[in-house]
Amino acid sequence: MIGRLKGLLAEKRPPQLLIDVNGVGYEVEAPMSTFYRLPAIGESVTLFTHFVVREDAQLLYGFSDRNERRLFRDLIKVNGVGPKLALTILSGIEASQFVRCVNEGDTNALVKLPGVGKKTAERLLIEMKDRLKDWAVDPDVFELTAPDSGESSAQPEVVDGREEAEQALIALGYKPAQASKAINGVFTPGMGTEELIRAALKGMI
Repeated sequence: MIGRLKGLLAEKRPPQLLIDVNGVGYEVEAPMSTFYRLPAIGESVTLFTHFVVREDAQLLYGFSDRNERRLFRDLIKVNGVGPKLALTILSGIEASQFVRCVNEGDTNALVKLPGVGKKTAERLLIEMKDRLKDWAVDPDVFELTAPDSGESSAQPEVVDGREEAEQALIALGYKPAQASKAINGVFTPGMGTEELIRAALKGMI
């Protein structure tokens, strides 16, 4: 089992990235909470990973720290929640907000996420409450996304990032029309792809 990768960040196209480890390129899928914390292309990066073997594929999921990976692993234990939906949840709602939803029994924010209907939201509240009990004592555990400082570690983008941002949202499970509306609703000239995605996701919750 692959538990960690350390190498050079070769490509990043949300929600997928490529890590070059001594000449071997590992394709990894990651939530946007991890993408916000990635360095620039060509720089060193360390990711904690979760390896999934299926009959038709071998998939590697990457996270910025162990706590993020643990939350992902807890999510996929919930009945009806697979890795793709877990990535969508981690991308569309900050972990601290997710914890509040679980503790307060609030399904409203959860059902706004693609693939999360009322029944799935209710299951998340019931099954995750016990798993999050020992985490609630330390709020910092859930602050998995980088603070919004107005600066980005990514290389400056000189092209319009709307199309790539829309494709990222679609890959996370949003419908094309929904993704397009969300991106266009927050777009201003000069915004990079990741900045667009972050703003669009915040606007949906």
